[in-house]
Amino acid sequence: MLRGVNDAITDTQAAQVARLYYVQGLTTDAIARELGLSRPKVSRLLSHARRTGLVEIRIHDPQAQPQSLEAQLRAAYPFLTPHVVSVPPGSPESVWLERVSVASATLLGQTLRPGQTVGLAWGTTLDAVSRCLTPRHIPDLQFVQLNGSANARDFMSGFVTDTVTRFASNYGARAHLFPVPTFFDDPATRQAMWRERSVRHVLDLQEGADVLLYSVGAAGANLPSHVYVAGYLDPADQQALTEQGVAGDIATVFFRADGTFGGIPMNARSSGPDLTLTQRATQSICIVSGLGKVQALRAALAGQLMNTLIVDEITARDLLGTHAT
Repeated sequence: MLRGVNDAITDTQAAQVARLYYVQGLTTDAIARELGLSRPKVSRLLSHARRTGLVEIRIHDPQAQPQSLEAQLRAAYPFLTPHVVSVPPGSPESVWLERVSVASATLLGQTLRPGQTVGLAWGTTLDAVSRCLTPRHIPDLQFVQLNGSANARDFMSGFVTDTVTRFASNYGARAHLFPVPTFFDDPATRQAMWRERSVRHVLDLQEGADVLLYSVGAAGANLPSHVYVAGYLDPADQQALTEQGVAGDIATVFFRADGTFGGIPMNARSSGPDLTLTQRATQSICIVSGLGKVQALRAALAGQLMNTLIVDEITARDLLGTHAT
Protein backbone atom coordinates (compact mmCIF):
# COMPACT_ATOMS: atom_id res chain seq x y z
CA MET A 1 0.00 0.00 0.00
CA LEU A 2 1.40 3.41 -0.97
CA ARG A 3 2.01 5.98 1.74
CA GLY A 4 -0.12 9.08 1.54
CA VAL A 5 1.40 12.49 1.00
CA ASN A 6 0.89 13.42 4.69
CA ASP A 7 2.82 10.30 5.78
CA ALA A 8 5.82 10.88 3.53
CA ILE A 9 9.28 10.74 5.08
CA THR A 10 11.36 13.86 4.41
CA ASP A 11 14.93 14.67 5.39
CA THR A 12 13.83 18.05 6.80
CA GLN A 13 11.25 16.53 9.11
CA ALA A 14 13.58 13.67 10.06
CA ALA A 15 16.31 16.17 11.00
CA GLN A 16 13.81 18.15 13.09
CA VAL A 17 12.71 15.05 14.98
CA ALA A 18 16.31 13.85 15.42
CA ARG A 19 17.34 17.22 16.87
CA LEU A 20 14.52 17.11 19.42
CA TYR A 21 15.32 13.51 20.35
CA TYR A 22 19.13 13.46 20.39
CA VAL A 23 20.02 17.07 21.21
CA GLN A 24 17.13 18.27 23.39
CA GLY A 25 16.43 14.88 24.95
CA LEU A 26 12.67 14.78 24.32
CA THR A 27 10.87 11.45 24.39
CA THR A 28 9.08 10.12 21.33
CA ASP A 29 5.76 10.87 23.09
CA ALA A 30 6.77 14.48 23.71
CA ILE A 31 7.96 14.91 20.11
CA ALA A 32 4.70 13.45 18.79
CA ARG A 33 2.67 15.92 20.89
CA GLU A 34 4.83 18.90 19.98
CA LEU A 35 4.79 18.26 16.23
CA GLY A 36 1.31 16.78 15.99
CA LEU A 37 2.58 13.42 14.76
CA SER A 38 1.83 9.85 15.70
CA ARG A 39 4.43 7.92 17.73
CA PRO A 40 4.93 5.41 14.87
CA LYS A 41 5.63 8.33 12.52
CA VAL A 42 8.21 9.74 14.97
CA SER A 43 9.89 6.31 15.16
CA ARG A 44 9.99 6.05 11.36
CA LEU A 45 11.55 9.50 11.11
CA LEU A 46 14.25 8.60 13.65
CA SER A 47 14.99 5.37 11.76
CA HIS A 48 15.19 7.33 8.50
CA ALA A 49 17.62 9.82 10.08
CA ARG A 50 19.96 7.04 11.19
CA ARG A 51 19.67 5.03 7.96
CA THR A 52 20.40 7.98 5.65
CA GLY A 53 23.26 9.41 7.70
CA LEU A 54 21.42 12.51 8.97
CA VAL A 55 22.37 11.17 12.42
CA GLU A 56 25.71 9.52 13.15
CA ILE A 57 25.98 7.69 16.46
CA ARG A 58 29.44 7.36 17.98
CA ILE A 59 30.12 5.67 21.31
CA HIS A 60 33.06 7.22 23.15
CA ASP A 61 34.08 4.19 25.18
CA PRO A 62 37.22 4.97 27.22
CA GLN A 63 38.32 1.37 26.77
CA ALA A 64 37.83 1.43 22.99
CA GLN A 65 40.74 1.85 20.60
CA PRO A 66 39.46 3.79 17.54
CA GLN A 67 39.25 7.24 19.17
CA SER A 68 42.70 6.85 20.70
CA LEU A 69 44.12 5.76 17.35
CA GLU A 70 42.48 8.73 15.61
CA ALA A 71 44.17 11.08 18.09
CA GLN A 72 47.54 9.42 17.47
CA LEU A 73 47.09 9.67 13.70
CA ARG A 74 46.23 13.37 13.96
CA ALA A 75 49.35 13.93 16.06
CA ALA A 76 51.55 12.01 13.62
CA TYR A 77 49.99 13.56 10.51
CA PRO A 78 48.62 17.05 11.34
CA PHE A 79 47.20 17.50 7.82
CA LEU A 80 45.01 14.39 8.19
CA THR A 81 41.40 13.87 9.25
CA PRO A 82 41.34 10.18 10.27
CA HIS A 83 38.34 7.89 10.74
CA VAL A 84 39.28 4.63 12.44
CA VAL A 85 36.74 1.81 12.17
CA SER A 86 36.46 -0.82 14.89
CA VAL A 87 36.48 -4.49 13.85
CA PRO A 88 35.65 -7.69 15.77
CA PRO A 89 38.63 -9.25 17.60
CA GLY A 90 40.12 -12.14 15.66
CA SER A 91 38.13 -11.40 12.51
CA PRO A 92 39.63 -11.94 9.02
CA GLU A 93 40.64 -9.10 6.72
CA SER A 94 37.53 -9.63 4.60
CA VAL A 95 35.46 -8.51 7.61
CA TRP A 96 37.71 -5.48 8.12
CA LEU A 97 37.10 -4.45 4.51
CA GLU A 98 33.36 -4.89 4.95
CA ARG A 99 33.30 -2.70 8.07
CA VAL A 100 35.48 -0.04 6.44
CA SER A 101 33.31 -0.08 3.32
CA VAL A 102 30.14 0.53 5.33
CA ALA A 103 31.80 3.38 7.26
CA SER A 104 33.10 4.89 4.00
CA ALA A 105 29.67 4.73 2.39
CA THR A 106 28.17 6.50 5.41
CA LEU A 107 30.82 9.24 5.40
CA LEU A 108 30.41 9.75 1.67
CA GLY A 109 26.65 10.16 2.09
CA GLN A 110 27.31 12.89 4.66
CA THR A 111 30.00 14.59 2.57
CA LEU A 112 28.56 14.92 -0.93
CA ARG A 113 26.67 18.06 -1.89
CA PRO A 114 24.67 19.18 -4.96
CA GLY A 115 26.75 20.38 -7.86
CA GLN A 116 29.96 18.61 -6.87
CA THR A 117 32.27 16.57 -9.06
CA VAL A 118 33.74 13.42 -7.53
CA GLY A 119 36.92 11.88 -8.95
CA LEU A 120 36.71 8.12 -8.48
CA ALA A 121 39.52 5.58 -8.75
CA TRP A 122 38.63 1.92 -9.21
CA GLY A 123 39.78 -1.25 -7.52
CA THR A 124 38.85 -3.92 -5.00
CA THR A 125 38.25 -1.46 -2.14
CA LEU A 126 36.11 1.00 -4.09
CA ASP A 127 34.09 -1.85 -5.56
CA ALA A 128 33.32 -3.00 -2.00
CA VAL A 129 32.30 0.53 -0.97
CA SER A 130 30.00 0.84 -3.99
CA ARG A 131 28.00 -2.14 -2.72
CA CYS A 132 27.37 -0.53 0.68
CA LEU A 133 25.93 2.81 -0.44
CA THR A 134 22.58 4.05 0.84
CA PRO A 135 20.45 5.40 -2.04
CA ARG A 136 20.10 9.17 -1.98
CA HIS A 137 19.41 11.66 -4.77
CA ILE A 138 21.87 14.57 -4.93
CA PRO A 139 21.10 17.11 -7.69
CA ASP A 140 23.76 17.94 -10.29
CA LEU A 141 26.30 15.52 -8.86
CA GLN A 142 28.74 13.84 -11.23
CA PHE A 143 31.37 11.12 -10.91
CA VAL A 144 34.43 11.03 -13.14
CA GLN A 145 36.70 8.00 -13.48
CA LEU A 146 40.27 8.93 -12.54
CA ASN A 147 42.20 6.31 -14.50
CA GLY A 148 41.59 4.23 -17.59
CA SER A 149 40.54 0.60 -17.48
CA ALA A 150 41.05 -0.72 -20.98
CA ASN A 151 42.09 -4.30 -20.32
CA ALA A 152 40.73 -7.26 -22.23
CA ARG A 153 39.59 -9.09 -19.11
CA ASP A 154 37.81 -6.10 -17.57
CA PHE A 155 36.17 -5.10 -20.84
CA MET A 156 34.43 -8.47 -20.65
CA SER A 157 33.70 -8.53 -16.90
CA GLY A 158 32.56 -4.92 -16.51
CA PHE A 159 34.37 -4.71 -13.15
CA VAL A 160 35.46 -1.08 -13.50
CA THR A 161 32.46 0.34 -15.34
CA ASP A 162 30.08 -1.39 -12.93
CA THR A 163 31.83 0.21 -9.95
CA VAL A 164 31.67 3.73 -11.39
CA THR A 165 28.08 3.46 -12.61
CA ARG A 166 27.01 1.93 -9.27
CA PHE A 167 28.23 5.05 -7.47
CA ALA A 168 26.53 7.35 -9.96
CA SER A 169 23.24 5.45 -9.98
CA ASN A 170 23.08 5.44 -6.19
CA TYR A 171 23.01 9.25 -6.08
CA GLY A 172 21.12 9.86 -9.32
CA ALA A 173 24.35 11.34 -10.67
CA ARG A 174 26.05 11.38 -14.05
CA ALA A 175 28.97 9.02 -14.70
CA HIS A 176 31.88 10.07 -16.90
CA LEU A 177 33.83 6.94 -17.85
CA PHE A 178 37.42 7.01 -19.09
CA PRO A 179 37.73 4.38 -21.85
CA VAL A 180 41.47 4.58 -22.43
CA PRO A 181 44.17 1.99 -21.65
CA THR A 182 45.20 1.69 -18.03
CA PHE A 183 48.81 1.69 -19.23
CA PHE A 184 49.91 2.75 -22.71
CA ASP A 185 52.66 0.82 -24.49
CA ASP A 186 54.35 4.08 -25.46
CA PRO A 187 54.26 7.40 -23.55
CA ALA A 188 53.99 9.20 -26.89
CA THR A 189 50.66 7.48 -27.54
CA ARG A 190 49.36 8.76 -24.22
CA GLN A 191 50.47 12.30 -25.05
CA ALA A 192 48.66 12.15 -28.39
CA MET A 193 45.51 10.72 -26.80
CA TRP A 194 45.50 13.49 -24.18
CA ARG A 195 45.08 16.04 -27.00
CA GLU A 196 41.78 14.48 -28.14
CA ARG A 197 38.77 16.65 -27.31
CA SER A 198 36.73 13.88 -25.68
CA VAL A 199 39.66 12.85 -23.50
CA ARG A 200 40.44 16.44 -22.56
CA HIS A 201 36.84 16.80 -21.31
CA VAL A 202 37.38 13.95 -18.83
CA LEU A 203 40.80 15.29 -17.81
CA ASP A 204 39.29 18.73 -17.12
CA LEU A 205 36.62 17.16 -14.93
CA GLN A 206 39.30 15.29 -13.00
CA GLU A 207 41.29 18.47 -12.51
CA GLY A 208 38.26 20.34 -11.17
CA ALA A 209 36.98 17.59 -8.86
CA ASP A 210 35.76 18.74 -5.44
CA VAL A 211 36.14 15.30 -3.86
CA LEU A 212 38.57 12.48 -4.70
CA LEU A 213 37.83 8.93 -3.59
CA TYR A 214 40.47 6.20 -3.85
CA SER A 215 42.53 3.57 -2.05
CA VAL A 216 46.20 2.68 -2.18
CA GLY A 217 47.27 -0.32 -4.20
CA ALA A 218 49.92 -2.75 -2.99
CA ALA A 219 51.36 -5.83 -4.64
CA GLY A 220 51.59 -7.68 -1.34
CA ALA A 221 48.09 -7.08 -0.01
CA ASN A 222 46.34 -10.17 1.38
CA LEU A 223 43.21 -9.10 -0.47
CA PRO A 224 45.08 -8.33 -3.71
CA SER A 225 44.81 -4.93 -5.35
CA HIS A 226 43.00 -5.38 -8.65
CA VAL A 227 45.69 -3.78 -10.81
CA TYR A 228 48.27 -6.35 -9.66
CA VAL A 229 46.19 -9.48 -10.29
CA ALA A 230 44.01 -8.64 -13.31
CA GLY A 231 46.61 -8.66 -16.06
CA TYR A 232 47.42 -4.94 -16.16
CA LEU A 233 51.11 -5.46 -15.31
CA ASP A 234 53.35 -8.14 -16.78
CA PRO A 235 56.19 -9.71 -14.71
CA ALA A 236 58.77 -7.38 -16.25
CA ASP A 237 56.71 -4.34 -15.23
CA GLN A 238 56.37 -5.59 -11.68
CA GLN A 239 60.09 -6.37 -11.45
CA ALA A 240 60.96 -2.88 -12.68
CA LEU A 241 58.67 -1.27 -10.12
CA THR A 242 60.32 -3.27 -7.33
CA GLU A 243 63.79 -2.24 -8.50
CA GLN A 244 62.70 1.42 -8.57
CA GLY A 245 61.63 1.29 -4.92
CA VAL A 246 57.91 1.63 -5.58
CA ALA A 247 55.80 1.20 -2.44
CA GLY A 248 52.32 1.40 -3.97
CA ASP A 249 49.99 3.24 -6.28
CA ILE A 250 47.00 5.54 -6.31
CA ALA A 251 44.79 5.29 -9.40
CA THR A 252 47.59 3.30 -11.12
CA VAL A 253 50.16 6.06 -10.55
CA PHE A 254 53.11 4.72 -8.55
CA PHE A 255 54.96 6.30 -5.63
CA ARG A 256 58.05 5.49 -3.59
CA ALA A 257 58.46 4.88 0.14
CA ASP A 258 59.01 8.61 0.75
CA GLY A 259 55.81 9.51 -1.10
CA THR A 260 57.52 10.91 -4.20
CA PHE A 261 56.30 9.87 -7.64
CA GLY A 262 58.36 11.88 -10.14
CA GLY A 263 60.74 10.09 -12.50
CA ILE A 264 59.13 6.66 -12.31
CA PRO A 265 59.06 5.51 -15.97
CA MET A 266 55.82 3.54 -15.60
CA ASN A 267 53.95 6.71 -14.64
CA ALA A 268 54.65 8.20 -18.08
CA ARG A 269 52.59 5.30 -19.49
CA SER A 270 49.84 5.41 -16.86
CA SER A 271 46.41 6.88 -17.54
CA GLY A 272 46.09 7.97 -13.90
CA PRO A 273 46.34 11.60 -12.77
CA ASP A 274 49.39 13.49 -11.58
CA LEU A 275 49.28 12.78 -7.84
CA THR A 276 49.62 16.47 -7.01
CA LEU A 277 45.85 16.37 -7.65
CA THR A 278 45.44 14.52 -4.33
CA GLN A 279 47.39 17.27 -2.59
CA ARG A 280 45.32 20.09 -4.11
CA ALA A 281 41.77 18.74 -3.92
CA THR A 282 39.42 20.14 -1.29
CA GLN A 283 38.76 16.65 0.01
CA SER A 284 40.98 13.68 -0.85
CA ILE A 285 39.47 10.60 0.80
CA CYS A 286 41.66 7.51 0.96
CA ILE A 287 40.11 4.22 2.09
CA VAL A 288 42.46 1.50 3.31
CA SER A 289 41.99 -1.88 4.94
CA GLY A 290 44.47 -4.72 5.42
CA LEU A 291 47.95 -5.16 6.84
CA GLY A 292 49.43 -5.78 3.39
CA LYS A 293 48.71 -2.13 2.55
CA VAL A 294 50.47 -0.58 5.54
CA GLN A 295 53.76 0.07 3.68
CA ALA A 296 51.91 1.73 0.79
CA LEU A 297 49.73 3.75 3.17
CA ARG A 298 52.74 4.95 5.18
CA ALA A 299 54.41 6.05 1.93
CA ALA A 300 51.30 7.88 0.73
CA LEU A 301 51.07 9.70 4.05
CA ALA A 302 54.74 10.65 3.79
CA GLY A 303 53.86 12.36 0.51
CA GLN A 304 50.66 13.90 1.97
CA LEU A 305 48.71 12.22 -0.83
CA MET A 306 45.40 12.49 1.08
CA ASN A 307 43.73 14.70 3.66
CA THR A 308 41.10 12.22 4.89
CA LEU A 309 41.73 8.59 5.81
CA ILE A 310 39.23 5.83 6.57
CA VAL A 311 41.00 2.77 7.97
CA ASP A 312 40.30 -0.23 10.18
CA GLU A 313 41.73 -0.17 13.69
CA ILE A 314 44.15 -3.07 13.23
CA THR A 315 45.70 -1.55 10.12
CA ALA A 316 45.86 1.83 11.89
CA ARG A 317 47.61 0.28 14.88
CA ASP A 318 50.18 -1.40 12.64
CA LEU A 319 50.71 1.85 10.76
CA LEU A 320 51.47 3.61 14.02
CA GLY A 321 53.62 0.75 15.26
CA THR A 322 51.49 0.23 18.36
CA HIS A 323 50.97 -3.52 18.15
CA ALA A 324 48.56 -5.05 20.61
CA THR A 325 50.10 -7.18 23.34
